[in-house]
Formats: sequence, C-alpha cells, structure tokens
Amino acid sequence: MTTQQPRHSEPSVNTELGNLLQGMLFGCKVWSENTQLIDGQPNLQLDNLITAPDRAPVVVEAEYETLGTGESDAKSRLGLPVVDQIHSIEASIALRYPDTVRFGESLRDSLNSARLTYAVFYDDEDQTRFPESGWLDGSVIDLADLIRLVSVPQKAVDAAADALEDGIDRAATILNHMAENRPSTSAAIARLLGMADVTQTRRMASAILANALVFHERIAGMHDGVNNLELVCGSDVANPKAATLSAWKTILDINYWSIFAIARDILSHLPASEASQVLNVLRHTAEEFGATGVTNAHDLTGRIFQRLIADRKYLATFYTLPASAALLARLAVAKMDGIDWSDPESIGNLRIGDFACGTGALLSAVYDQVAARHERAGGDPSAIHVRMMEQVLYGCDVMPSAIHITGSTLSGAHPHTLFAQSRLYTLAYGRQKDDSVKVGSLELLQSSAVQTLFNTSDPAHRTGSVGEQTAAQINAEIPDVGFDMVIMNPPFTSNTKNYDADDGVVNAAFAAYDATQEDQDAMASRLRVLSKNSTYHGHAGLASAFVSLADRKLKPGGIIALVLPFTAINGSSWSKFRELVATKYSDPVIVSIAAESDGELSFSADTGMAECLIIARKIPAAKRGYFTSLRRRPSGFAHAATIANSMVRDSAVRGIEDGPFGGTPLVVGAEIVGESLEAPIENYTSGWGMARIRDASVAQTAYSLSHGTLWLPAESEKHALPVSRLSDIGTRGIDHQFFVSAAHNAPFTKEKPSPTANYPALWNHHAQRETKLVCLPDAQMRARFGMETAAQRLWSVASRSHVTQEFRFTSQPLAVAITDQETIGGRAWPNVKFPDPRFDPVFALWGNSTLGLLLFWWQSSRQQSGRGALTINGIESLPTLDFRTLTDRQLSAAKDIFEEFRELELKPAYLADADANRAHLDHRVVCDLLDFDEQAYRAVRRLSAKWCAEPSVHGGKSRPESAQFVS
Repeated sequence: MTTQQPRHSEPSVNTELGNLLQGMLFGCKVWSENTQLIDGQPNLQLDNLITAPDRAPVVVEAEYETLGTGESDAKSRLGLPVVDQIHSIEASIALRYPDTVRFGESLRDSLNSARLTYAVFYDDEDQTRFPESGWLDGSVIDLADLIRLVSVPQKAVDAAADALEDGIDRAATILNHMAENRPSTSAAIARLLGMADVTQTRRMASAILANALVFHERIAGMHDGVNNLELVCGSDVANPKAATLSAWKTILDINYWSIFAIARDILSHLPASEASQVLNVLRHTAEEFGATGVTNAHDLTGRIFQRLIADRKYLATFYTLPASAALLARLAVAKMDGIDWSDPESIGNLRIGDFACGTGALLSAVYDQVAARHERAGGDPSAIHVRMMEQVLYGCDVMPSAIHITGSTLSGAHPHTLFAQSRLYTLAYGRQKDDSVKVGSLELLQSSAVQTLFNTSDPAHRTGSVGEQTAAQINAEIPDVGFDMVIMNPPFTSNTKNYDADDGVVNAAFAAYDATQEDQDAMASRLRVLSKNSTYHGHAGLASAFVSLADRKLKPGGIIALVLPFTAINGSSWSKFRELVATKYSDPVIVSIAAESDGELSFSADTGMAECLIIARKIPAAKRGYFTSLRRRPSGFAHAATIANSMVRDSAVRGIEDGPFGGTPLVVGAEIVGESLEAPIENYTSGWGMARIRDASVAQTAYSLSHGTLWLPAESEKHALPVSRLSDIGTRGIDHQFFVSAAHNAPFTKEKPSPTANYPALWNHHAQRETKLVCLPDAQMRARFGMETAAQRLWSVASRSHVTQEFRFTSQPLAVAITDQETIGGRAWPNVKFPDPRFDPVFALWGNSTLGLLLFWWQSSRQQSGRGALTINGIESLPTLDFRTLTDRQLSAAKDIFEEFRELELKPAYLADADANRAHLDHRVVCDLLDFDEQAYRAVRRLSAKWCAEPSVHGGKSRPESAQFVS
C-alpha cells in the first residue's frame, strides 16, 4: 500500500495564496515567501506579508492542517517593524490549509474552493487572540476580508482619538471664556449650528473646526494652493484667521463643502484674538493627529463627534456603535441581488438612503461594505467614490453638525478624489420664518421633495453653509419607490411620554432646540397629519413613523435595514409595523441581544434599553422570520463579520415548532455566540416572542404551551393542555387614568388606604408586601363631588384578581395577585374579572407557577433587563390556562390548594428555581390540579432553572449563595 504524496509544497501554496489575495486587496502589496522585510531581521522569511498605505502590515503564517497550527510563528511576528512602513505588525493570522489543497490537482482551484481555518493574534493587552478559542473557517474571500479589517492600526487610532478629544476640550475652553465676554458672538455661532448657546455647543464648534483642520492637513499638497497648516496658520503667520479663511476659500473653490463650509462660517464669527488662540491649539492637534498615521480609521471622527452632540435626549439620535453598524450593513448588503460588484456602473445605479443619518455611522458602514465587495471582485475602491458621493448615498438629518461629520466621514474615504455634489441634506425642523413648522425627514411621508435648512450639496445654488435665505433653502428631491436600500437608526423618542413636564417639556419628541410648548404642539399636530395611514403610533415614538418613510422610499425588492427599540418586536403599539413586515416583506432577519448585563442590550451607545436589528426584502412573501439572539453584541469589526458570515451561511435553521431542542447555534471559533430560530410572524398583533432569548428551548416550550401543548425540555412526550387568551376567559379592567386623571374626566381621587374604604384599590407595587398570593389594598378611591354615578359605574369593574402590568422579575414574586375583597386595579395591578368566582384562586395558582410565569414572560415586552411589561391592551392576549375546561373536582382542588398557599412566602421570580414554596406550588399545579405525573413535574422544575437562567429574567443580578436549585 502506497501513501499518497502531496502535490503541493507549503511554499507553493503560500505563493498562490498571495496571488489570490493580491487580486482581492486593491492597492495592497502581498509579499510571499520573502526575506528582507523586517527591520533588524533580514533573514526572517514570512509566508505572506500584506502592506498598504495608511494601514498596519498583516502577516499570514500558514501550515497544513495535519502538520501543525502555525500559531507560534504567527504570534512571534507581532510587534515587528516592517521595512519602509509607518506601523509595526499589530495583527498576525495563523492559517491552516486542508488536505483538499495539499492533494488537489489544480492549486488555484483547490484554494478557491477550500474551507480554510484561521485565527488572528493581536499585539494588544486587551485582546490577544480572535477567536479566544477554536478556529474561524471561511474561503479565501473571507480571509481577504479579515485581513482588510485587522489592518486598521488600532494603536494609532487610539492615539489619534486621544489627541483630537484633548484638542477639542482645550479649544472649547477658549470659546467658553469668549462666551462670557462676547455673548453675542457665542450666540451667533450657536445659531449657525441650530443649537442652544451652551457649553456643549461650543465643544461642537471646536470639534467642527478641529475636523476641518485635520482634513486640511490631510489634503495639503494634493491640490495647487493648498499648503500645510504650518504655512497657513503657524506661529510665524501674522494673521492666522485671515490666512486660514483665505486657504479655506481655495479649498471650497475645489470642493469639500460639507466639511469646510460650516467651519469657515464659525471661524469668520470668531474675533481675531480668540481665532488665533483656537487655531494655534487645533493646528497642533491636527499635526499630532496626522503624525499617528491614521487617515480613514473606521468612523473615528464620527465616534468622537457623537459624544459632543447636544439634544440627544429629545432627538434620541443615539450613535450606532461601529461594530453594530458593520453587522447591520453586512447583513443588509448580503441580501442585495443582481449586482455586479466588479462593475462601477452597476454600483453607481444603486440608491441607498438614511433619513436619520446622525453622524453617518450606517452610511459609512454600507459604503465600506460596497467598497469591500468591489475590491474583492478586483476593483479599485476609489473608482466608485464619485458615484457613491454624487449618486448612491443619501443622508438626511436635522442637525447641521451631524451632516457636517457625515460628509466628512464619507468624503474622507478617498480625500484625493473630487466630486461635484452630494446627497446630504440638513432638513428644516421646528418653527420656520414663515411661521410654519417642519418635522425634518418625516415631511417626506407625504412628498418626494423636502426643504433643506441650508444647502451644502447642490453646487448650482451653493452660497455657503447658510448664506442668503432664498438661495440657501432648496428643495431636495428624494423620490418615492426610488431606493435599493434604506438603512436607519431612527429617533426613538415618543411625544406621549411626559417625563420632563417639570422642564416644560410635554411632547418630548419635539422638544429639541428649546422648542416652546406651542411649537411642540404644532409639530405633534403636523406629524399626525403627515402620518395618516402609516405605521406611526404615538406610544411607539418617532421610529414607528420613520419605518413608514423607509417603506415609502424603497423599490420593490429593496432592502430595509433598521435599528429599532426592542418593543418593535412585541410591543402592542408596534403592531402596524409588524403587520407591514409580515405582509409586504420576505425573509425578515431579526437580531437581538440576550446579554448578561444591561449595558450590552443595545446596538447603540448610551440608550440604556434593549434594541433589535431588522433586515428584510420588500417582496410580499414573509409568513416566517429568522430570529437570532446574540449572547453579546459584536465587540469589533472581525467579530461582527464572523457573526454575519455565520448567519448568512446557515441556510438550515431549526423552527420554533420543532420542539424544545434549542435553535441553530452561531459559533465563532469554539464559542457559541448565539442561537437562531425560524418562526411564523403572521401573528403580528400579539408580537413576536422569539427574540432576546439565550436558550432557544425555553422559547420553544413557551411557544408550544401558548398553543395548547405542554412539551418540556428533554421530554419526548407531549401533553395537550387547554390554553386561551385571557380575554376569552375573563374581562380585564380599564386603564388607571380613567379612574383618577382629570384629563379623562375621571370620577375618583386616589387617597391613602383605609380598612373601611368604599372603593379599595390595589394600585402600586410594593415588592416586600407582595410576597404572598393574597395582597392588601394600598389605596382607596374617593368619588368626586357630582360624579357619584360615574364612580359607581366604574366600580363595577372591581374584582379579586389582578395581573401585574410591569413585572420586575428580579424583585417581585407575583405575576397575579388576589385580594380578599373586590378591589379596583390601579397603575401596577389592572383588574381581571371572571364570570365564575371559582376562577380567581386557580388564576392565582396558575399565574404564579413556573408555567404561568413562563407565559407572562413570553407575552411581555422585555425591553429592559430583568423586567417584563404588558400594556393594558396586551393583557387581553395573555395566554393562560383555560379555566373553563376544568372540572368541578379540579376547581374544588384549586380552592383547597389556594388556601394552603395563601400564607406562604414566595421569593422573587428570578429565583423561582431555588424557591421551595414555588417548587411545591409547581407540584400541586402540575400533579394535583392538572393530573400530570412526577416526570412532568421534574421537567417543569428543569424548565424553571432554564427560565431563571435567561438574562431577560435575572437581569444580571447575582444570585444569593443560598439560592440552590430545588427539584
């Protein structure tokens, strides 16, 4: 017997790999099997070294899979200085070739079709290896993509960010002193930015000037008459302000309006003394920035500017984290069909819009993906820059500073490549000079044209950042049904949340820019007119209007890609949006995060709430969706790319109806980073519960139970169990506002409780007092004079059963509470009234057992960690045991069990698995009330442990050491 001899040596494979990579990484130089590359080690031979201007060198050290891993070689290359390169080696890749390459007939064909395995090593104390364990796998194309991502010189990026922020802070200090002595000048600059004259605004002005100076230094020498900053505003220049303005006029005559127009106007307003001081500080900042060698560092400028934007509370324009933006953009671009990525003309025919672009994180991420696909197809990314800027990318925002930085970030991809115009617009918002009100991009809900606040895009009408009012305001054409992709992280704010009433803010969605109450009301009215027949709902907030705008602008077959609050998945006020997706779109992908801590639940910075990504194609064929729950949000670009690749490759995804066996795991190296489930989405009214779930088997059990089947994890036998909507069994009470709100002409006032109250009420949560099934009223209602009849009519909804509306799993034990007497249900405890009084005790038992807790959690909105919330209307669709099917014997047994438990203490719900009384309750409900066997009871207790392990249940709260599982 003879052993097959390898056809190809490692050096020959390395060389062929280098040839393939060279064709996929435009502008790079790939050195294969070369020496003389490392300073001080001329004899060191590298398998493949990839270098590029403005990038850190990347080494790929490869071996055959059966012979070794190459890890030690890869790690030994970190930190080495490369000949003629600014940056040292910060990332090195260990690569393993499979035997299909080793023994393949055609080396190029074998490499192109091979599944390679590889890992990245970093010269970084915080991250040394990706993945932390195991190996990534992918094609040569995936490897090229990874090389591009890890070639960002991260040390230089960090140094540049520090330099820029420090310079901005020092310049802002100068402007703050100026504001004390020259308040009218400071106010004029604030008006330029459309912002209030506060410290935050002066930091923003400093940032815009800093950004312009950084960009100036970057393009110095690329164009005639554009000198470096030392010659323009250096220490030997007599009048730095005048010289800089003159230089910027030269630049503006070339182009770069989105960057320099506003900066020029800010500098023009500064007195000569302050201008000289600011320019001196920021010139050094720009030079320090440039010395780091960073040019286009993955949205570095956008990240810094976002920290400076004022009014985020009311505009709710939270910054999409760069890795999150990359994940969304990758998933969205992967859904685009019929595009020849090698052809600049095909790319130039695309139309991609973000109508709430903020600092351009999403547009930048999409641009990056389009350019990367063009590059991997053998194209020159700079060859598509003009088309991308002039034709493809549309961005709108109401903040001039945001459009400034979007233009800067997009232009900066190829600063040497000029373009004639852009499609970036600052839109009118608030009270206008003609006394009308405008609501920014949402004006497009009824139009294909929108008025810009001022013009930095159309060269035919360009007059400056503001300029003459008549010339500056133009109508931008943003056609309906004209876009191949709309990608957005729209504002979340709702104008129905009165959380700042003390500050005179009622319509929070319209409270930016110091809008008066009258203006806020007028803008709210304007939106109601514009949003007729749309998905907009006041409680859902402005984001629900923006999704209608996205749908209006998309072509048939176009891609919608959104960052939305988690309530979009299961909040009742978002039902119209879910209906839109379920009826007009196909193959929706819904991504959420089932992280252990609150800070990891969002894809944006600073939101403090759970978010989701939704990507779908505008073809009416949905019926089912693909739900992915990540265990943590993407930590970097390589992590985001690997997650996206894994999601795109997984064509076979387990269905939610397939039983409690878990979903399809997403694996990065040896780590499971999430699970995916396929599930029906036609029930859009009640919401989609299949999101933000760490263990998909819990969702599969909850889904089966909500549809009348008890199918428990690790159990082969299924049991029929009658389950119905709560509204089919009883009647929920009315919203608490109709009891006490003067705005609703309510007949009661709320007062302290009394044992002799005519109208007792269970109103608020008191976790320490709500540890038993039976709760005491905590308030009483007193009838207003002259409204006794109305009060008596409302009293008719009083009952003994109450269901919680906002359940803090981490502190509250009860989903259902019972009062000994009929009681009005208040803010936290709406009533549920049953036609048969025997249903009250069984509802309390069922609702607080593991199975009842599971269904409450399944139905609830889980936007905040450790909490589940139901709207007053959502209570009606709560799945619950159908008490009407119980026999007289079962109902009698329920009464006895209830009496047994009425004085027993229950622990908070997140400790249900470690609660002996809850375990006893489970046994009595499962075995004695529902007549299942001991095996079913043990499976329910296993389910309890799984449910308590869900991050949305425990909310990251540590368990007491004494909290041990009770079987």
